[in-house]
Amino acid sequence: MPDPTETFHSLMPFTRTLGITVVTYTAEEVRARLAWDESLCTAGGVLHGGVLMSLADSTGAACAFLNLPAGATGTTTVESKTNFLRAVREGHVDGRSRPLHTGRTLLVIETDLLDDRDRLVARVTQSQLVLN
Repeated sequence: MPDPTETFHSLMPFTRTLGITVVTYTAEEVRARLAWDESLCTAGGVLHGGVLMSLADSTGAACAFLNLPAGATGTTTVESKTNFLRAVREGHVDGRSRPLHTGRTLLVIETDLLDDRDRLVARVTQSQLVLN
């Protein structure tokens, strides 16, 4: 099996720019890690919300891709809802995406963002339209 981080980066080159590494890459769960870095922060050394959303959107998209029905060519995000629950000022964040619904035309993926102490940073629910 190819290196999951390289697969992730080839599908979504922006994830390489952010330094995201893949921990788990299966249809049941995609888990990827993003290290805190000052260059990714907003005021006060807090990891930028857009960076967190990029991690969640990327792991969610990969999870959706791994759950495509037969004959589908890809997905596109049609809706994404985020609840931010705590700031990240050090360490890393893991994005853990799991399918909630895998239909013929729509996939719903839930992503939890967890800090390096396994505390919930954000929860994201996204709907992905299946492309044929």
